[in-house]
Amino acid sequence: MYILMNTLYRSSQARLAACLLAITLTVLWTQPAWADTRQNAIFELELLHKTGSAREKPDEVKSADATFAIAEHYFQVNDLEQSEQFYLLTIQKARIILGSLPKTTTDPASLPLDAYIPATSPPTSSADAAEQTIYVPDVEIQDFGFPPLEQGSRHIFEDVTSVRFVGTAGTYSVVKGDNISLVAAKLGVSKQQLIRANKLDQKAFIIIGQKLKYNNRKIVPQRMKEGIVVNIPDLTLYYFKQGKLAVSLPVALGVPVKSGKYDWKTPTGKFRITAKMKDPTWHVPPSIQSEREEHGMEAITSIPPGASNPLGKYAIKTSIPGILIHSTTKPWSIYSFASHGCIRVYPKQMEEFFKAVAVNTPGEIIYKPVKVAITEKGRIFLEVHRDVYHMSRSGLASEAKQLIEKKNLSERVNWQKVESIVRHTEGIAEEISL
Repeated sequence: MYILMNTLYRSSQARLAACLLAITLTVLWTQPAWADTRQNAIFELELLHKTGSAREKPDEVKSADATFAIAEHYFQVNDLEQSEQFYLLTIQKARIILGSLPKTTTDPASLPLDAYIPATSPPTSSADAAEQTIYVPDVEIQDFGFPPLEQGSRHIFEDVTSVRFVGTAGTYSVVKGDNISLVAAKLGVSKQQLIRANKLDQKAFIIIGQKLKYNNRKIVPQRMKEGIVVNIPDLTLYYFKQGKLAVSLPVALGVPVKSGKYDWKTPTGKFRITAKMKDPTWHVPPSIQSEREEHGMEAITSIPPGASNPLGKYAIKTSIPGILIHSTTKPWSIYSFASHGCIRVYPKQMEEFFKAVAVNTPGEIIYKPVKVAITEKGRIFLEVHRDVYHMSRSGLASEAKQLIEKKNLSERVNWQKVESIVRHTEGIAEEISL
């Protein structure tokens, strides 16, 4: 900590950062919601990149990204005290950069910088009961034996029914044990979307029975007769059987920021399922062992089944070296970029998926941040995600334009709406029809 604070005092801006960090440590350190601090850091970096700060202050943005990478390292090796400090420092760096930008540089539609809420709910007794609501499966997902993924979810039906979509706009009724990050993970939406949609205050707690509006409608990016598609930008796994979409699952994927010589991005490419393991032993890859050693920690070679095993109870091995589809001991990390490259699935959902998927099932990991679809009734939808791995060759706006023109839809879309969707990168399928 002494080295960290000493470094911060090297400039006047850095002195401000140190003061802010000290205040934040005082206010937030007593909160048990360290996981929420991580989500706040992710949100602040997203905001930073959305405003084009990298063009205005490239060195400062690189510094914030590097700090976040260090935080992610400590998070991955379960050093929560160190990760908390670096997540907080990331938040402060991002806010200082945003605060120093000209007003015209920032996006007025962006969230306030303090738009976050505590991740934990007030203590409840065992007598507390959640209001029960009925989950109605999406019409496009076929019944292949998958049970409802989560209780508490109810759809608000809109006139959007198409095999080209998954998800919907709906309400979620908070159940015991929920916090805002966990609800977002279950539903496959961003925490910030829940905050915006429900006008939540930064000091608010969610309580049992509270109704939360959400929208997790997505365009199916690619279909298969039989197999798995994982689209990196939309953090979703799609499983097809007999030419139909059997289920879609929110997932966590590899962190986007390089940490020194290590790159934990989830790779793209085709694969096959080569093995299924219940109560797996995690054989720690040499790269992670090396990373631990460089940070002065013991290089653990394996972790047996149990509560400390990051693979959880179920793991599916793919033919891509080092890439597993597995459950997790960190369910709040789902629908975020948080892993060393593996594909994490929410534990309850992974249990059913594990039973359904057979060895030798084919699959593909793809990268499509922009998707366009036309419903059977001729309605046109656009979905745009952040180019989190910076793999878009022409840029999101250009990709959207090219896809619309390729489908001969230029005269049928509202280009102002297209521009707005591209600018905000909400990751929700929105109508752009004239």
